[in-house]
Amino acid sequence: MNTKNTVKKETAAQSLPRITVLDIFLASAKLGLTSFGGPVAHLGYFHQEYVVRRKWMEEKAYADLVALCQFLPGPASSQVGIGVGLRCAGLMGAIAAWVGFTLPSILLLGLFAIIVQRMNVGEAPWLHGLKLTAVAIVAQAVWSMGTKLATTRKQAGVAVGAAAVVLLWPGTYSQVGVIAAAALLGLIMYRHEAAAESVKPAAAASSRDAHSCRQSFIYLGFYFALLLLLPLFSQWSNGGWLSLVDGFYRAGSLVFGGGHVVLPLLQEEVVAHGWVSQSDFIAGYGAAQAVPGPLFTFASYLGAIFGGVPGLALATIAIFLPAFLLVAGVLPLWDRLSRSITMQRALQGIHAAVVGILLAALYDPIWTGAVRGTADFVIVLCLFAMLVFWKLPPWSAVIAGAAAGMLAQLFV
Repeated sequence: MNTKNTVKKETAAQSLPRITVLDIFLASAKLGLTSFGGPVAHLGYFHQEYVVRRKWMEEKAYADLVALCQFLPGPASSQVGIGVGLRCAGLMGAIAAWVGFTLPSILLLGLFAIIVQRMNVGEAPWLHGLKLTAVAIVAQAVWSMGTKLATTRKQAGVAVGAAAVVLLWPGTYSQVGVIAAAALLGLIMYRHEAAAESVKPAAAASSRDAHSCRQSFIYLGFYFALLLLLPLFSQWSNGGWLSLVDGFYRAGSLVFGGGHVVLPLLQEEVVAHGWVSQSDFIAGYGAAQAVPGPLFTFASYLGAIFGGVPGLALATIAIFLPAFLLVAGVLPLWDRLSRSITMQRALQGIHAAVVGILLAALYDPIWTGAVRGTADFVIVLCLFAMLVFWKLPPWSAVIAGAAAGMLAQLFV
């Protein structure tokens, strides 16, 4: 019996794709160059690349990761990318995933921000086309995840209920509450069911660097130590670089809801202290909207205004470091917890709730912020068909969406 189990495990391990750190960097760099539309759209791009195309993760494992990152402060999409890298290739994989996804937008902001300060790109036709692409990407993610994670009446009911609650009472805390309620519903609805194959936690892609609970507590210890000590060091140093690091680290540590939510806190930190003028702050925000990748790289722009290349590097590391420490610290603990039968039942509800939350985000802010009329709907429909029925890669939809936005401006 043991021999048979050993053979099965070896066969399963051999069937997993061999994933190197370079593979993760290249895949995440491509996403960093093509992922327009904000954190919700990024999750759709990630799903298409990591789950559908490369098959580095299973649907349930990806949904678990997305659900976990909804509970953590900081940039959710970047945290999901870090989590994918951590699962696939350990610590170096996590670093490669973050660098690959973040570096393109850092470089683009550094090169593009000066131009954007002198141009109004808010209504540029090509940028509007990229927003329509984000609609199609998120719709494709909802379609794909829904057909796998919300297939029963119970799961569909949880998904629809989650979408309704998030739409009627928007906010990050609403999302966290919905996931918690869905976990409770999962426990109730599936309390009499055994741990069937369909509800077992999905095995992560091959991880070559096992993270023990002790290592998890070390990461979490660093997170809280920096959060407590940096303000003290900043006061003792009378401002300067430590104040910059402290401000951006706190912004990355305490804000739920992604890049748009962090903007008021960043404005309070950098404009109130006189590091960046109000006009430069607004110009940089426009630049951050025009480039792909995480909106948190807006901090890179602000750091560059404050202190050139060193300021850019410090601000970038400071605002993303909390996300890295939290994911590296919490994910292994989450893996151990998810192996229990009780947690498996809760995950049934959580998976469906994630689909519902993504469905709500598809409508608001993605759909309401992009689709203005019939022509826009036709473009989204064509882009959706490219992704779902013709199976074309997301980068082709990005190009087609930008081109369609410009053509619509000319002929419609």
